[in-house]
Amino acid sequence: MNAPTHRRILVTSALPYANGQIHLGHLVEYIQTDIFVRFQKLRGHDAVYLCADDTHGTAIMIRARAEGRSERDLIAAMRDDHLADFAGFCVQFDHYGSTDSDANRHLCSEIWKSLRDKGLVVSRDVQQLFDPKAGVFLADRFVRGTCPRCRAADQYGDACEKCSATYSPADLIDPVSTLSGATPEIRSAEHLFVQLEPMQGFLRQWTKESGALDPRIANYLTGHFLGEPLRDWDVSRPAPYFGFEIPDAPGHYWYVWFDAPIGYIAATDEWSAARGGSWKEWWHRGGTNEPAAEIHHFIGKDITYFHTLFWPAMLETAGLALPTKVRIHGFLTVNGEKMSKSRGTFLLARTYLDHLDPAALRYYYAAKLSGDIDDIDLNLDDFAAKVNSDLVGKVVNLASRTARWLAGKQLSETYPNDGGLFARGAIDGAEIAAAYNECDFARAMRLVMAAADRANVYVDAEQPWKLAKAGPESAEQLRDVATVALNLFRQIVVYLTPVLPELAAETGVLLGVPIRSWEESRQPLTGVPVAPFKPLARRIEAPQLEALMAASMPTAPPSTLSNPASFGNASMTTETTETTETTDPAEPLAPQCTIDDFAKVDLRVARIVTAEEVPEAKKLLKLTVSLGGEERRTVFAGIKGFHDPAALVGRLVVVVANLAPRQMKFGLSEGMVVAASGAGATGVYLLSPDSGALPGMRLH
Repeated sequence: MNAPTHRRILVTSALPYANGQIHLGHLVEYIQTDIFVRFQKLRGHDAVYLCADDTHGTAIMIRARAEGRSERDLIAAMRDDHLADFAGFCVQFDHYGSTDSDANRHLCSEIWKSLRDKGLVVSRDVQQLFDPKAGVFLADRFVRGTCPRCRAADQYGDACEKCSATYSPADLIDPVSTLSGATPEIRSAEHLFVQLEPMQGFLRQWTKESGALDPRIANYLTGHFLGEPLRDWDVSRPAPYFGFEIPDAPGHYWYVWFDAPIGYIAATDEWSAARGGSWKEWWHRGGTNEPAAEIHHFIGKDITYFHTLFWPAMLETAGLALPTKVRIHGFLTVNGEKMSKSRGTFLLARTYLDHLDPAALRYYYAAKLSGDIDDIDLNLDDFAAKVNSDLVGKVVNLASRTARWLAGKQLSETYPNDGGLFARGAIDGAEIAAAYNECDFARAMRLVMAAADRANVYVDAEQPWKLAKAGPESAEQLRDVATVALNLFRQIVVYLTPVLPELAAETGVLLGVPIRSWEESRQPLTGVPVAPFKPLARRIEAPQLEALMAASMPTAPPSTLSNPASFGNASMTTETTETTETTDPAEPLAPQCTIDDFAKVDLRVARIVTAEEVPEAKKLLKLTVSLGGEERRTVFAGIKGFHDPAALVGRLVVVVANLAPRQMKFGLSEGMVVAASGAGATGVYLLSPDSGALPGMRLH
């Protein structure tokens, strides 16, 4: 495989607002962006990740006033909190700035002058909502009411989350101020506007032909906005307002949505200046009108309008480079519902860090993100099962099962015959890289876990634990098997490095060779010393999830929070963190049996090798399970609709191995997977043995 062409890539995420803490919904974007940038760096590209706090607006002003401190004291404290949360989740910025910077003020003035020079700025009086209790004109996000287009209730003052319509806050039906609860008054004030209609032709062409947008987004913009005259963009706010005063319009301040995206360029300016360079090296256009670098914006779908119409118009007017890609993701739901403080599903980053491993969330998000705009769901049962199965049961298990045999020793001097496993993994690297590059992390994770499955099948077949018991005559064979397993493990970790940088660092310590390049997936290690194995990942247990949810519940009398949040068979209330039983027995207990009766049932640990749906069956999945060595069984399990087949592959389960085969309409079933269900239960729950159990082991 030829080395990839060297690329210069500037990457941004939407700027987090300095008025609030980082939550798990925010982290979908920042983790997604961080994975993309880490991948590009691992490939040897010149990739830069820049971000900043979005610091201006009425919300900051009102909060600072309420807390008796200055706006700049407030945003400085929030900056520290944001950076601590990002660091906790291994989100690594090359530079993290602030929109309240001298660099941003200067660049806002330059771009504003370009708009003025092109005759795109006009002024007129605006009927604006004013909060008579708070004494301020209300920013769009501080008014809620009924959408004037689709009549959806409880919508923000600038855009509807239901139909995506944009409008003036004064157009809302039954508006309410979120600052004081007062009914806003309509007052007149002069505002400055940028005319977008003269940019219609450019925006239409850029939307259709640039390749920067997902086709669905391009079609949406064409159908909803570019098919009719574009509204002028209100870019100023009257005093009092915390922000930059407009130099040629005293008493007027740039609206936050004007100076926030310019913060991308300001962050580039600050980062470049610290390195003796210029922001223009990234944002200017060359003599052929080609951009100096690729520019990738990662944003949520709720701010699509600003980044795909306003922002390109500003850049084009200023003669600056346009985005190469605007990568838009969906929202996060928790257990299938919108994040909610009252339900305890509004999960803050800091609360999560207090209870769970951040690597687990990074992997789960990666396994969900496919590069499209669909919402993703953090289902806590699925989250635990996925992490336990993939990271613990498949990936880390490879090292934990074999590294101990070589602790304090060395890998084989020449790489042993592995039946082509490492070579196949190296070939897969091209497809995995393509998936990462397109932000289809879910496909990348599926390919990586398929390699982990193949590696685990190899270990199951070679049975190093038996070689260890055989004594010195099998020592060299044991060394070869462990060498293969650890190399396959390291190859997998190279591919997971953008997602799990700490696992990559720990693997470098284990094998004495840091992972620094994607190309390291193509060449196995030989002859290097192996350090004593230390745990690299831990299972997620139900009590941890209970504690996370308990800590996220609002403070209120117990009587108002009587409905427990359920995780499989475990439940939580706000009065205690102890596990309580909420499911009644599904049926009466069976009659007593003797130990001889029980001994007739051969319960074995098995690994699911393949899992697929049976299209003609409503409840069945077809599983192929390994009972160790070459022993394979086909089992039809009634778990369809409760378990994702792709998530089951590689998982350890318990199987009734001596059940008489049963000929079914869909094929021969050669056993039974042990699962639990009951009255009031919402699913069918597979039983899993502890980490370290091996296929073929018998339950006693």
